[in-house]
Amino acid sequence: MAQPSPDIASRVEEIIADHAALEGPLLPILHAVQAAFGHIPRDALPVIADKLNLSRAEVHGVMSFYHDFREDQAGRHVLKLCRAEACQAMGADRVAAHARGKLGIEWHQTTQDGAVTLEPVFCLGLCACGPAAMVDGKVVGRVDEARVDELLAEVR
Repeated sequence: MAQPSPDIASRVEEIIADHAALEGPLLPILHAVQAAFGHIPRDALPVIADKLNLSRAEVHGVMSFYHDFREDQAGRHVLKLCRAEACQAMGADRVAAHARGKLGIEWHQTTQDGAVTLEPVFCLGLCACGPAAMVDGKVVGRVDEARVDELLAEVR
């Protein structure tokens, strides 16, 4: 396996040192790495695994289990659409199809201009106001196609 880039390795080691005293530091470290880079670079995984005495498979397994961690850089804005059953019952599939068509991308992709990344999420806790969405961390309820258009106009 190739060596991690020195810049990434150095910054990840700083992050690990900042979180070393925590019990169960893996999740806080992954959050901090993503905050620092905008994603979790593949080069960071072996550094984290080595410093925490874990296998790379364990670190990758935790990272890939949680939907908020991403391996690739996100766009300037992230639109998350709820895919849970309550939102589906209220038309989330139709709203998602509209958003994908409007953006010209599929799930986990970013528009060519780097403006918007589209992510599925499996419950935003807004079940009574479905379909639900989240734009840059702000939760929005009762989202329909017109509301998707408004949200996208605000961030583009």
